[in-house]
Amino acid sequence: MRADPRDYELVAPSSLQAVAALMAREPGEWLPIAGGTDVMVLYAAGKLTARKLISVWDLPELRRIEVTPEEVRIGAVCTYSDMRRNETIAREFPLLASAASWTGGIANQNRGTLGGNIANASPAADSLPALLAYEADLVLYSTRGERRVPYTEFHLGYKKHALAVDELIRVICLPRKCEGYVSYGRKVGARNAQAISKVCIAALGRVTNGTVEDVRIGLGSVAPVPLRLRETERALIGQKAELALVDVVRRTVARQIQPIDDIRSTLQYRAAVASNLIAEFVEKLCAGAGRA
Repeated sequence: MRADPRDYELVAPSSLQAVAALMAREPGEWLPIAGGTDVMVLYAAGKLTARKLISVWDLPELRRIEVTPEEVRIGAVCTYSDMRRNETIAREFPLLASAASWTGGIANQNRGTLGGNIANASPAADSLPALLAYEADLVLYSTRGERRVPYTEFHLGYKKHALAVDELIRVICLPRKCEGYVSYGRKVGARNAQAISKVCIAALGRVTNGTVEDVRIGLGSVAPVPLRLRETERALIGQKAELALVDVVRRTVARQIQPIDDIRSTLQYRAAVASNLIAEFVEKLCAGAGRA
């Protein structure tokens, strides 16, 4: 059954403060909407339960990408196209730039926003493993002020997150500490474009004097939430960068992921692909160490 627009209310306050004030007056009643690439799909299918929508699309304080010596601050309403065009993101955060290029088609990239992708809390979202690998922080905003939350602590369960009912995401912060890292990103889907991922990975590693100094591995579509593979990271850090590590990480992967059978793929396929992708990352990391 299609939705009836008469059942919904949409407002567009002129400032972030006005948005926060409205959400504070009626906690849990208002759903922020920006590009609408997820919300309007639910609306068209008659499955959008929220009846009060508050547009944040035109708020300039949410549409900026700011570069400081310490970090890049991406406004929550910045689109995938905004991120693809930004030279600093392309140069220093290529995993996020690649994820932006994988998400839907050009129309979706022009409307879909990073903040919306995070708040939608789908474990299959393309950009979220990159945020895990880059150890992003989120700045959350309400009438009570701002609070900064590590992105690794934001997702609490399937479609559940740390946003209070009167909060919205204001800024995504990426620390500029990735110089010298090997990066690896892949999305596995039914086709190259406009496909929801079966498995996606964003991984970073740094080797110093032949030893793995740091590793960060983010996976999507293999658990109820976007996942950091902490056990695999611990198994790699401090080890000599040798191909024998491939067997080590393959043994750790199955213990950490919780893939499911669904319309896009099977549990067995996702588990096998996740293991293969991490093995490819380790091979690339070791090859880079050999050339250093």
